[in-house]
Amino acid sequence: MIDPQAAAAANANPPVFDAAFQARFAELLAWRRDVRRFRRDDVDPALIEHLLDLAQLAPSVGNSQPWRWVSVDSAATRDKVRANFLRCNEIAAGAYQGERAALYARLKLEGIDVAPRQFALFCDRTTAQGLGVGRQTMPEALDYSVVAMIETFWLAARTHGLGVGWVSILDPQAITTELDVPAGWKFIAYLCVGWPVEQHVDPELVRHHWQDRTSAGRDVLSR
Repeated sequence: MIDPQAAAAANANPPVFDAAFQARFAELLAWRRDVRRFRRDDVDPALIEHLLDLAQLAPSVGNSQPWRWVSVDSAATRDKVRANFLRCNEIAAGAYQGERAALYARLKLEGIDVAPRQFALFCDRTTAQGLGVGRQTMPEALDYSVVAMIETFWLAARTHGLGVGWVSILDPQAITTELDVPAGWKFIAYLCVGWPVEQHVDPELVRHHWQDRTSAGRDVLSR
């Protein structure tokens, strides 16, 4: 809940983000990496709680805040997630041939074995919060809201030196079943969170010669 008096006081004196802040923010964006190599060191639960609080500031359609977090802590459940990844990764590897297949096999694509904190993120498509505003014609805006929140969490984590890795090579239905979540929840992401072994400004897939960054998507069409 936002205290009305505190909000009024803040609104009367909004912050000014100067050039120095803008430069640091651009630096943050450049150094936000999809981390796959983690140290085993624990993460203070208080830091995670702080990051979860910051994530609540993310935009969401109709102020619906449809994100639902599941902390995956037990070894047995992580083993199931790991097995899920291995099945899906074997299928994914079959899409490549020759040198590209060999390179794919060498890529580090997840950190499930080591990351000290792991979360499955779901979208509650049955939420009544927001009263349906903004999603009558595009109900998938709820899913997009969860993705926007993940980016907010990711950037906030990076400011504290934490790494985040998004594992997408998973069977969503199997994850949903294995975690026994409500029927109206849609799986969006599996996040590994922890202290990175190393830090790089270049993405892992660039560094290991899978795909360079390009200008795709940079051009703006005029209609």
